[in-house]
Amino acid sequence: MGRGRAKAKQTKVARQLKYANHNIDYDRLREELGADTRREELYPSTASEQESERGR
Repeated sequence: MGRGRAKAKQTKVARQLKYANHNIDYDRLREELGADTRREELYPSTASEQESERGR
């Protein structure tokens, strides 16, 4: 008992997060996370990828 208010608040917050219009700037987020440069560090280009890039 006594969990009613806590659960109601959690439900309210969950609904706000689910239905709120979040304006996310994905380009800025990508820059902050370093997504493009980080990928190259983690997964170096394979020989077939390098050949396809040369063909461009």
